Amino acid sequence: MGRARVGRRGRPTTPSLTVDAFFRSGRELLLVRRGHPPFRGRWALPGGFVELTESCEHAVLRELREETGLTAKVHRLLGVYSAPGRDPRGPNASAVFEVRGRRGRPVGGDDAREARWWPVDALPPLAFDHDQIVADALARAAPRRRTRR
Repeated sequence: MGRARVGRRGRPTTPSLTVDAFFRSGRELLLVRRGHPPFRGRWALPGGFVELTESCEHAVLRELREETGLTAKVHRLLGVYSAPGRDPRGPNASAVFEVRGRRGRPVGGDDAREARWWPVDALPPLAFDHDQIVADALARAAPRRRTRR
């Protein structure tokens, strides 16, 4: 197993690990308005950095609770997004989870200025690569048509 590479200043030179929550209720998606750079004021999926003492599954539920006040359960892993340049703070890999729970009324908290449900067909411009994540998740959830043979 490889070890994390450390640069001259003692900082890791490998990507940081983050998580994002895809929480949909019917035709609406839960988003948060970022309160800090990068992308301050832009909308994003709830999420953040994984702490050293937690799993990705725990981290995504913690971030969801901290940023929206809502609780849920992890339903499934939707994918890992790690394209270079996806975050201006440096390289990271984000594990994106579909979460399910009671819809509830979200309240922005922690580093989220605001949280609200948005119609999936009228989403605002999203931060990071979240537009691609949402498009991928919605495409996977689209009903499949049966083809006749």
